[in-house]
Amino acid sequence: MNVVFAVKQYISKMIEDSGPGMKVLLMDKETTGIVSMVYTQSEILQKEVYLFERIDSQNREIMKHLKAICFLRPTKENVDYLIQELRRPKYSIYFIYFSNVISKSDVKSLAEADEQEVVAEVQEFYGDYIAVNPHLFSLNILGCCQGRNWDPVQLSRATQGLTALLLSLKKCPMIRYQLSSETAKRLAECVKQVITKEYELFEFRRTEVPPLLLILDRCDDAITPLLNQWTYQAMVHELLGINNNRIDLSRVPGISKDLREVVLSAENDEFYANNMYLNFAEIGSNIKNLMEDFQKKKPKEQQKLESIADMKAFVENYPQFKKMSGTVSKHVTVVGELSRLVSERNLLEVSEVEQELACQNDHSSALQNVKRLLQNPKVTEFDAARLVMLYALHYERHSSNSLPGLMMDLRNKGVSEKYRKLVSTVVEYGGKRIRGSDLFSPKDAVAITKQFLKGLKGVENVYTQHQPFLHETLDHLIKGKLKENLYPYLGPSTLRDRPQDIIVFIIGGATYEEALTVYNLNRTTPGVRIVLGGTTVHNTKSFLEEVLASGLHSRSKDSSQVTSRLASRR
Repeated sequence: MNVVFAVKQYISKMIEDSGPGMKVLLMDKETTGIVSMVYTQSEILQKEVYLFERIDSQNREIMKHLKAICFLRPTKENVDYLIQELRRPKYSIYFIYFSNVISKSDVKSLAEADEQEVVAEVQEFYGDYIAVNPHLFSLNILGCCQGRNWDPVQLSRATQGLTALLLSLKKCPMIRYQLSSETAKRLAECVKQVITKEYELFEFRRTEVPPLLLILDRCDDAITPLLNQWTYQAMVHELLGINNNRIDLSRVPGISKDLREVVLSAENDEFYANNMYLNFAEIGSNIKNLMEDFQKKKPKEQQKLESIADMKAFVENYPQFKKMSGTVSKHVTVVGELSRLVSERNLLEVSEVEQELACQNDHSSALQNVKRLLQNPKVTEFDAARLVMLYALHYERHSSNSLPGLMMDLRNKGVSEKYRKLVSTVVEYGGKRIRGSDLFSPKDAVAITKQFLKGLKGVENVYTQHQPFLHETLDHLIKGKLKENLYPYLGPSTLRDRPQDIIVFIIGGATYEEALTVYNLNRTTPGVRIVLGGTTVHNTKSFLEEVLASGLHSRSKDSSQVTSRLASRR
């Protein structure tokens, strides 16, 4: 189950099926992103695709010597653009591929518009999602819910994305969902409806143990997307932001022009592929090795190019050298910027306290540490608010809860009202009242013993002791212990055997920390294959935007008013 490979295969097949000759690839805004995640422009150029165009671009030239490969989402808008295109074709012949199921009436409209008979074929290729890592996919939807319910447009997009994923991996799954979430149940029902309606598409070879689709809700674990990260991919997303594998470095002090935007893709960057899941400390030493390796391979300035053989060797090695030079400068710049931000924002100290808030249960120590950091001028308003959010989520119902005092500290620090209000909104989004699970206290004797032993041994790395709640959920699922009263099956049948192929989808967005959990489970659990997806892939900033977009507001009055009243009573 490799989502990058699945999408890549579709695109290769489209290009192959159109036969030899020069081609143009005609896409929409979303399919452009889908293609760019799995193929570089130079790779596609080698397959005789010399032009990339958007279907909605008005000023495309007529080029009758080119064949057109159209890869589009089956939206009304795209069908209309295609109808206009076919009435006045700009290219010699059209191969049309929709990324999802297209209605018969739309196909009929296209056939009627094709008076000049330029369409060679119309097919459905189900690459209707963003393949981020081999085991991670996203739908790039930010703000999927209104309050506690789906935004209808996004529900439809999530259903399409998830059913396309199942079709591309050739899985017809049994479905389980998180009972405490109405949105999870709703999406499960919508996916089931499509599987029933399009039953012919889902007739795959039966496996002994049917695959399982598990639908979860971000509200159940609002802690994971609030934490600073220390593995390479997750850290880059947290501090710099990854958007379809692209990183914007234009704000980096003294950045050179060609490094203003860089691409980090494990598919064609060996260093990134080998280091994306390693800790920041290891990355530092690996960058040093990369640099030394580069120095050795660097062509000597005064290298004599006397014979034809010398010149030939130089020319042959030059592209590799140039590629390596690009890789080195890119990663040195990215790691350098991460280091700068870590020290400028005092993130080692901040992260240590975040981990304490997420993993330990010592209230007075946590409170002291948060108060201490709120006084530190190096701690930004963003990090200060994040610490208070973590405190508010963990100690929401603690008898000595000191949230009003911390809210006052935020105010005194000059933290903007936007962030102060978000503290109560985050609790409203993922607080105890909403969660179907118990995030913080160990559930059974085994878990309590584990935590006790962990406390005795100490933690090998204080910055990465947190495990996302997803780890426990999947661990129980793999062992056949996931409670049906909390995660029921949709429909009458249940799975007798332990699942082998598992697709997990998180409404409200997954995180790179959860992707790392899935990567590790895939590596260490023989016979089990897990793919993780989400409406998007969050860092703290985008998660807070998601929470804001849901339009939830604190049930209590504005916390700052409550705070000032409490303070005046003292």
